[in-house]
Amino acid sequence: MFYLDLFRALEAKQVRYLLVGGIAMNLHGVPRMTMDVDIALVMDEVNLRAFLGAANGLGLQPVAPVKIDELLNPSARRAWVVEKHMIAFALRPRDPKGPTVDILIEPPIDVAESLKRAETKVIEGVHVPLAAVEDMISLKRSTGRAQDKADIEQLEKLIKRHK
Repeated sequence: MFYLDLFRALEAKQVRYLLVGGIAMNLHGVPRMTMDVDIALVMDEVNLRAFLGAANGLGLQPVAPVKIDELLNPSARRAWVVEKHMIAFALRPRDPKGPTVDILIEPPIDVAESLKRAETKVIEGVHVPLAAVEDMISLKRSTGRAQDKADIEQLEKLIKRHK
C-alpha cells in the first residue's frame, strides 16, 4: 500500500515530518474522505535531503514542471508562495492513479516545535508522527477553505471530549 510505503521510507530516512490533512483527521478519529497525503516537513537542508532520498526511492515526481531538488532552494520556495500562491509542493508516484503527496511549503506552525507535541501512531510497525489536534486547528485556520472549517469544528469537539 502506497501510504505505508511512504511512511516506512520517511521513517527509514529519519525524516522529521508531521502528518497533517485528511489522513491525520482520520487517525484522530474524524471520518473524512481523502486520497492525498499532506505532510509538513522541518525545512532545514539535512531534513530536506533525507526527504528527497525517500521521495526519490519511491519514484515521486513533482506535479509542477520543476525538478524535485528545487525543494532544497529557500528562494525558489519563497517565490512559489509569493508569485504562484502555492501552498503545497505536490508530488505524484509513477502510477498516475496513486495519491498525491503534498508538502506544505510555509506552514503556519513551527514544525520542529510541533513535533514535540505530536502523537505517534504505529501502523503495521511504522511510526507515523501525527500533528496534535491544536496544531491541526492552527493549520486549518490559515486556509479559509470550507472543508477546513468543518474539520476545525470536528477537532474542537475532540478537544471538548478529552477534557
